[in-house]
Amino acid sequence: MTANKDHICVCICTYKRPELLNKLLKKLQNQITEGLFLYSIVVVDNDSAQSARSTVDVLKNRPPIDIDYYVEPEQNIALARNKAVENAKGNFIAFIDDDEVPTDCWLLDLYKACNKCKADGVLGPVKPYFEKEPPQWIIRGKILERPSFSTGTILHWKDTRTGNVLLKKYIFDENNNIFDPLLGKCGGEDKEFFKKNIKKGYVFVWCDEAAAYEFVPQKRLKRSYFLKRALLRGRASCIRLKRKNFLSRTYFIIKAISAILVYTLLLPFLLFFGQHVFMKYFIKDCHHIGSILGFLRIGSIASYDIE
Repeated sequence: MTANKDHICVCICTYKRPELLNKLLKKLQNQITEGLFLYSIVVVDNDSAQSARSTVDVLKNRPPIDIDYYVEPEQNIALARNKAVENAKGNFIAFIDDDEVPTDCWLLDLYKACNKCKADGVLGPVKPYFEKEPPQWIIRGKILERPSFSTGTILHWKDTRTGNVLLKKYIFDENNNIFDPLLGKCGGEDKEFFKKNIKKGYVFVWCDEAAAYEFVPQKRLKRSYFLKRALLRGRASCIRLKRKNFLSRTYFIIKAISAILVYTLLLPFLLFFGQHVFMKYFIKDCHHIGSILGFLRIGSIASYDIE
């Protein structure tokens, strides 16, 4: 750190998205700081072919923001996040996804909220930015809308993620306080990270002003994408279930089976209320189906490829 100023390291994990990464890095060059802090960038390429290297090389030597580049050859988002943290400078760590772009005051808003609330970390909203006008069932069903809160709200772990977050680095200084690689190929490693740290007493709050915008390509506007993603997330929840006790696992399975029966029976009738209602509950149904398929070890993570 220079002149006792706080230093934020913006960590970006990327996989075969050079054009989107380029937009993000250019946007991060112009973050407003009001002289309150310094910041730098760490990019971890989760592609063994190093598809992001040329994108970073073009920008890394342009002042005033330092950009460091690393490769995590094993395709595992948890390992990529851990490598980013391992190589981060400063006393704050921010995460943003490679398909997002922040507002000009993104870091400043997160930083101010963190200090004002005396929190251990701050999360902000991620809003969709569509490549093409989406179908009305997505808009009316609010399929891509995420929960939002008033600034300063203390968050439950279920409302956490790493797509837009600022964390104090001391959280990671605790022995083995990392993202779980066992969940790095199926997802959910970020929520598990927050869950265990909230249990330890760390406090994470919301900053509604610190928005990031997620690019939604046309291929993600299809019904099949949302259904496959729901299956994948259901399977991921089942993987996490293995760490629970017998009663918790039994309750989970009974709840999932009951939900499948109810949703599946209701789906034909829900069509009368519109495609947006039908798809909203079809997606919920697929999430629970994925849980049961995962529990029975039917299929694999690769079979739910949604890219």
